[in-house]
Amino acid sequence: MEHAGTYVDSGSISRKVISIAAGEAHTLALTGDGNVYSWGRGTFGRLGTNSELDRLFPTKIEFDSINRSEKVKIVEVSAGSYHSLALSDDGSVWSWGHNTCILFVIMLINQIKIYGQLGINEENSLVPSLIKVFHGITPTEGSVTNGETRLKISSVKAGGMMSLAVDDLGSLWIWGNCPPKDSPNEGEEYVPLTTYTPTPVWDFHGQIVVKVACGNEHIVALVSSGETHKGSDLVCYSWGNNNHGQLGLGDTEMRAGPQVIETFRSDSSWAAYEIACGAFHTCVLAYRKGDGDSLKSVCWTFGLGDNGQLGQGTTEKSLRPEIVRSLPVNVWLVSVACGLFHTSVVSSVGDVWSWGMQNGLGLCSETSEGGDALTPRLIRGQNESSFPNPIQVACGAAHTVLLAENGYKLWSWGRGRSGVLGNGQVNDYFDPNLVLWPPLGQDFEKNEPDQINIINSENTNAQTSSKDTTQVEKKLEIMERYASIIHGSVFGKPFDVENDIPESLKNSGSFDVGEELENMLESCDYGKLLRLETFYRNMLVGVKDKIMKKKIKEMILECLESSTSMH
Repeated sequence: MEHAGTYVDSGSISRKVISIAAGEAHTLALTGDGNVYSWGRGTFGRLGTNSELDRLFPTKIEFDSINRSEKVKIVEVSAGSYHSLALSDDGSVWSWGHNTCILFVIMLINQIKIYGQLGINEENSLVPSLIKVFHGITPTEGSVTNGETRLKISSVKAGGMMSLAVDDLGSLWIWGNCPPKDSPNEGEEYVPLTTYTPTPVWDFHGQIVVKVACGNEHIVALVSSGETHKGSDLVCYSWGNNNHGQLGLGDTEMRAGPQVIETFRSDSSWAAYEIACGAFHTCVLAYRKGDGDSLKSVCWTFGLGDNGQLGQGTTEKSLRPEIVRSLPVNVWLVSVACGLFHTSVVSSVGDVWSWGMQNGLGLCSETSEGGDALTPRLIRGQNESSFPNPIQVACGAAHTVLLAENGYKLWSWGRGRSGVLGNGQVNDYFDPNLVLWPPLGQDFEKNEPDQINIINSENTNAQTSSKDTTQVEKKLEIMERYASIIHGSVFGKPFDVENDIPESLKNSGSFDVGEELENMLESCDYGKLLRLETFYRNMLVGVKDKIMKKKIKEMILECLESSTSMH
């Protein structure tokens, strides 16, 4: 919006989301100015908001800086099942959420077990805690030759009950429920090695770990074939539990250390560039070497297939990587994500496909009662459109989040309980709905020098007038978001200023709510009517519950007063 005598706002880095991450039932969003927002289920403190309460809208996480004069700027986030990780620009790693469980032992004595995925020997954390072992790492044997060099963490990744990090020399660190050091004997079960101290993985000495992903109990990594990383030279390794073939090694035997997946060796014709892990399945995006400029890539899957999460058209497991052939050819896949039992990919032109466990994951509305999706289904936005300028897709246990429009819009679909979809509701959605972003009531300052162009700055009166105009615009923006919450609760989608204002209100000063409601009900299809009925029933139950609680409270107060007067 442009006004004479004021500024031209070209967008704010505080509004722009640069990456997202999804846990079992929570979501993280990282903005361009280094802030982190979370929403969804708050159990175990996974939201980092100093509370276990659910959040239905994006809520800013506060990081307590060691040096109070310096703001902590986060550059990467990752979400495990019930915990979260964040990396700051100085190489520090922060963690919060689930770190323990309660064991019931003899004589009914409770014993707390530390899983250790937070990198601290403490119980669950409701707020971000600094992993101090990474604060000023000193090199150890095999990492560098110069004893004065200080290492920094450059990437973090959270899995089921484990955490990983890569330092600036390309070395891998791991903590939490890690693969054991030795393979179990025949007939023995997989038992993870638990540690809260980040431990280096020495198997890649002389190589560079570029990307890493982890599921419940397995790890996949893209590693350079030599001492330097040169584009398509990445080799794909896997290790950990392999009970469903999720390592892609052709069998179901666990591996204590990294093993090369034959399909993605250095001399293979396929170059892997993205990896993702579900609970017990794995996805790899790759292109044929020599075709890197042709914008064509494919998705490979392997592991557990019970719910169709491999996209192969069956519910069979796959012990080796197989191409998902139902995806279109001649597309470039920019992002892949795995939920516990479903998978999603997004192409460079904004087409999204999902497959796997139905269960409210929003594969598409017509399959809401059709069970699991064994092959990819195209996900469309409003008006059957794609999602422009996509950046990333993320999957939780039963929800999917998409970041597009260069980071200024987020969509979510799937199971909505606990507010995991970030749209202010707890209903399930089979179609993408806008996340309420920017957060309601968040005062995004418009004073960044690179975002403001002052025009006619000599005119003081014009500047004063422009400030008043700006304040009005901010209030109108907040009112629009508030209307979006109410509109979304009733109609099942956020408020669209251009299309959702009734003509009768546009054209006159009066507005007949009853008549408009009747018109709306008349135009609703069967699916929308069912959603309205569900919303009404939920609202009615909530109101009755509040009334009952108030009545009980009044009765207790009356009894207490009566008892006091008798004495």
